[in-house]
Amino acid sequence: MTSTQEKRGAAPVGFITELDGIEAASVIYFRLWCDGPDAQAIVWNDFAHSLGAIQGRKALKSFESLCKLCSQHGRRPLMRHSVNCKCLGSDESCFANFIATAATGDRDDAMLIATLLVRADVAPLITSLAADFGLALKRMNLCAPRAHGDNVRPIQSQPTTLH
Repeated sequence: MTSTQEKRGAAPVGFITELDGIEAASVIYFRLWCDGPDAQAIVWNDFAHSLGAIQGRKALKSFESLCKLCSQHGRRPLMRHSVNCKCLGSDESCFANFIATAATGDRDDAMLIATLLVRADVAPLITSLAADFGLALKRMNLCAPRAHGDNVRPIQSQPTTLH
């Protein structure tokens, strides 16, 4: 792998604010997860707070397995921006699209996107994990308090992850 390939994966293609709630949350949680144990504790706390301990643990396990399989069987390392960065990298955009597509139940398209991330033989497994994780994000969105003054429900509290 060349540094050019890595740079392409991190190339900014947009902004986090342009994503819907599920997509933005998947990128933010991916960034946090990759930042290590302290940031992973934030992910766990969000899941447990929003979904309860049992369902939160299930969502965390799906997400943890998804990240682990992407790391172990990825076509190349997924590039990411820092947790507080407003930019959206091309790999992050692909990951967000994958999670959102899997969560809608569009398995064929999600499997196709999965093959961009990992070997073809691992694609069915990560697609199933992405669907579980994406549905958990949808449940979290439904449990979130309404934003003041509009009908939009935030996926998570913004101050901990975005500027």
